[in-house]
Amino acid sequence: MLGETLNAPPPTNSASTGAGRLPGSLLYSTSARIGGTGLDIEALEKSLAAYRGGFLGQVIGYDNRQEEIPPALVHSLRFHPVRLISFLDRPYYYGAKKKYVDWIASRELATGRYDFFHTWSGDSLQALRVARKRGIPTALEIPTWHRDGGNQRGPQVPRKPGRRWKDNLLVDRNQILEEYELADVLLVFSQKAAESFRIQGFPEEKLFYLPNGVDVERFQPGTPPPVFRAIFSGALIERKGIHILLEAWHRLDLKNAELWLVGSVHDEAKPHLEKFWRDNIKVVGFKRDVENYLNQGTIYVFPSALEGNAKTVNEAAACGLAIITTREAGDVVNHDVEGLIVPPGNVAAVMAAIQDLYDHPEKVARMRVAARQRVVEHFTWDICRARLLRAYQLVLQKKS
Repeated sequence: MLGETLNAPPPTNSASTGAGRLPGSLLYSTSARIGGTGLDIEALEKSLAAYRGGFLGQVIGYDNRQEEIPPALVHSLRFHPVRLISFLDRPYYYGAKKKYVDWIASRELATGRYDFFHTWSGDSLQALRVARKRGIPTALEIPTWHRDGGNQRGPQVPRKPGRRWKDNLLVDRNQILEEYELADVLLVFSQKAAESFRIQGFPEEKLFYLPNGVDVERFQPGTPPPVFRAIFSGALIERKGIHILLEAWHRLDLKNAELWLVGSVHDEAKPHLEKFWRDNIKVVGFKRDVENYLNQGTIYVFPSALEGNAKTVNEAAACGLAIITTREAGDVVNHDVEGLIVPPGNVAAVMAAIQDLYDHPEKVARMRVAARQRVVEHFTWDICRARLLRAYQLVLQKKS
């Protein structure tokens, strides 16, 4: 069963996928760009699995910012018509972009040129319907958790008649739930994410454990700084726990210590920055070369309340930082090995964890080594791609 891989040891290299048939021509579709930062990196690295395997038919995305996959295999939607409504609020605009890439993918699948479809949750209802009708196997990536989180399955809510035209641009709950049902396999990024589907009644055989990777050549340890330096990287938003970290840091008032915040400052973070400001906080802002900031840290703090597998935790571990994070952020950290696990939303727990590592440099030194070793052995992109190939094989085996 597919679910057996949830607790299986990871493959050690990209060739160790085991026996099994792979697709002949795969369509990969995403509302991200192919290459770049954030989700764009994930889109590139995963589409490379099919390209290097020799069976990438086409990848669809909103721009092409890479050079490894030939342009002939990339359908770039950079000059898309949805730009004409870019004046709309973000949920409507990005919903329209998702629906447009879905329409493009559905047309491609209808050509009959592909025998496998890999796509993302929220991007693909029409295309998944076409794939189901034509008997094309499908894999659906789940960026975070089940749409309803850890709540028990509830009834679907029908759309209300007479909705405003722009409300039809939104990606709603019913669309996402139908995507889950249509896909042959759901690619979940963490054990926490898998559990959110189990609670909703999904069988193990529909889940495949696919944690994201990290470029361990780009992200490498640096020299430990002369001061105790905590680093947070990612969007400064409440979902990622920035308000929890700021309050914890303010209340601790550590001497000879710094907090670096690397990422875009969203409006919701500004009141917390003002309320809990200390002069030893440095707001770095968004940086494309985030590795050059992570490798200057002592510890990494990321008290997120909801992720799939936070790539920034992988990056911090690759840079050899002792990590304070939540189980909601993924499976990279084992408690008291590579770092410390705290419950989300708990200021006191974050304070205690920071204080613990501040007081015990020998523990930090041990965790730094363990964190680097953990990602090298379990969370490289090569390992991620090998897992993905195995998922394709298992879906085809199930469908044969």
